[in-house]
Amino acid sequence: MAGILAWFWNERFWLPHNVTWADLKNTEEATFPQAEDLYLAFPLAFCIFMVRLIFERFVAKPCAIALNIQANGPQIAPPNAILEKVFTAITKHPDEKRLEGLSKQLDWDVRSIQRWFRQRRNQEKPSTLTRFCESMWRFSFYLYVFTYGVRFLKKTPWLWNTRHCWYNYPYQPLTTDLHYYYILELSFYWSLMFSQFTDIKRKDFGIMFLHHLVCIFLITFSYVNNMARVGTLVLCLHDSADALLEAAKMANYAKFQKMCDLLFVMFAVVFITTRLGIFPLWVLNTTLFESWEIVGPYPSWWVFNLLLLLIQGLNCFWSYLIVKIACKAVSRGKAGKWNPLHVSKDDRSDIESSSDEEDSEPPGKNPHTATTTNGTSGTNGYLLTGSCSMDD
Repeated sequence: MAGILAWFWNERFWLPHNVTWADLKNTEEATFPQAEDLYLAFPLAFCIFMVRLIFERFVAKPCAIALNIQANGPQIAPPNAILEKVFTAITKHPDEKRLEGLSKQLDWDVRSIQRWFRQRRNQEKPSTLTRFCESMWRFSFYLYVFTYGVRFLKKTPWLWNTRHCWYNYPYQPLTTDLHYYYILELSFYWSLMFSQFTDIKRKDFGIMFLHHLVCIFLITFSYVNNMARVGTLVLCLHDSADALLEAAKMANYAKFQKMCDLLFVMFAVVFITTRLGIFPLWVLNTTLFESWEIVGPYPSWWVFNLLLLLIQGLNCFWSYLIVKIACKAVSRGKAGKWNPLHVSKDDRSDIESSSDEEDSEPPGKNPHTATTTNGTSGTNGYLLTGSCSMDD
């Protein structure tokens, strides 16, 4: 084990040439980041999760009720033992051949069986109240951490001149504010890492899991080798759009459509500007070129920049989705009645929806007597959550 630890903490990998771990030990004159500081993130992540539960129960839920957001979930599918067995044991999306077989077995028409399966799939989705509470919690945290980051960074020299991220590196003392900012962000991402298995499941679960993993590695990595100054720029820049995202979701759940549209447009502008403009031209410029000029490359420098480039790849992917959603929204707005952007209509919604999805009448057993309507039960699934599931 001692040999493994010695190999892992090899100074030639983590630190610039002629720098040792002994040089970065805390003294009476200066404090530097220590790897053992990161253990604080685990109990703090648990505390953040507990605060979230309390907040959603005693703050977000009363706010949702005051906005007339109901706890009702999607329409419940009528009980049927045969279809339930197929749904749970075989498939949630039966193909045409299976639908025809079930139609003959139950003496139902195919459309009624399709509607049952849609209702049954939607039945597993959380209510609008649950979604609102989750979004309000994330909105509150993102707003707080972004505000804290801006207040902290505006007093630092490296916000105005990024070359200060590398002057006298790695002998840059760790301040109390920087330490708190880093541990708080790391704790929050650890809490997301575990809570995403119990949170609302979305189609980009795998991408979000990768994102959280990369963020944890990046925060941990930059703290251990004292790249924390440029790390604070990355964190604050990526937090800038998240509060707008969650605010747009809350407005959509509360059926404030015009506010939702406006907030989504603001989110899209801020997201694309910061992630495709400022991040590569400002942050990647200093980590790739200014650091090369002032400090020079070394093994962990390459890993740090590769992680940042991976983050940029995710930024490009999400920006593409945002533009795609906006284009679809504009085309829908031109084709139908005026609605500023229809941004709540998202093909990556949490609840599937179609014109006959939430029929008010249960499926009949006779194909000649089965009736359908084009109305919905008010649980139209286009709830913005697909486009709004990006937590940086």
